[in-house]
Amino acid sequence: MIRRAAFLRFAAAALAGALLAAPAAHAENATLRIGFQKYGTLTVLKAKGDLEKRLATLGVDVKWTEFPAGPQLLEGLNVGSIDFGTVGEAPPIFAQAAGADLVYVANQPPAPSAEAIVVPKASTIRSVADLKGKKVALNKGSNVHYLLVKALEKAGVAYADIQVVYLPPADARAAFESGRVDAWVIWDPFLAAAEKQLGARVLADGKGLVSNHQFYLASRAYADKNPKIIAAIIEELGKLDVWSANNGAAVAELLSPQIGLNLEITRLAADRFSYGIRPINLTVAGEQQKIADAFFQLKLIPKSIKVADALPAGIK
Repeated sequence: MIRRAAFLRFAAAALAGALLAAPAAHAENATLRIGFQKYGTLTVLKAKGDLEKRLATLGVDVKWTEFPAGPQLLEGLNVGSIDFGTVGEAPPIFAQAAGADLVYVANQPPAPSAEAIVVPKASTIRSVADLKGKKVALNKGSNVHYLLVKALEKAGVAYADIQVVYLPPADARAAFESGRVDAWVIWDPFLAAAEKQLGARVLADGKGLVSNHQFYLASRAYADKNPKIIAAIIEELGKLDVWSANNGAAVAELLSPQIGLNLEITRLAADRFSYGIRPINLTVAGEQQKIADAFFQLKLIPKSIKVADALPAGIK
């Protein structure tokens, strides 16, 4: 968690830069279109309504669109149906490889325990090495894709030696419950729900394997034209982080109706969030580049990419 003073300095600097770059007049009849998922601090921000109040002073409305996972959200960003959203580590890499003109805006600190490889409670699979030859479900191009790659690498199992079944979360859960797949690689709150409702057993989570950052991204065209709005979003998310880090029960109460899960499950997922939004930097971008290189080597993306091409100007 970043300290309040550090956040305020960051937010003030971002806002000052935006004020210099943006037109003086307020936007007229403008709408910010945000893509969100059933996880993360952006969903809490939606529940609280603070962003709408903030942007109303700029003459900007907010429209929220829910997506089942990061790849689908960034497809929406790429085709112009949303302007801003939040995803995990892998989706921006797949999107960039597909030609999306996006830009990293900021990220949350690592949250490695918020994603995991799970197996049914009665499964005979006891280690990642036991996944060899087994069917493993995941959402292609999602943040858990890299977790699977790194977990297999650590266990000495080749990626080609498992049967990957690409399914979105709802379909993957159905396949997991029915026994049509042997394991499931999934993130919160779907992970928390599988643990609490199905008794799913965690084979490995991200600790010691991946960072599992939550990224905020925008279409480059929108970010270039609306720096003042982007700065306002970052500042509101920073305020939310400060509040959320000290109000876990209240976060769960806000999230529960938003994601359709009971308080016990929601609290488990929310407690694995990471708080402390920070501007994207070269260190985090370097971690993203390692993921991109690994995916290219495995032929999961069609071409090599440079994450630096999707960074804002002047990042150090």
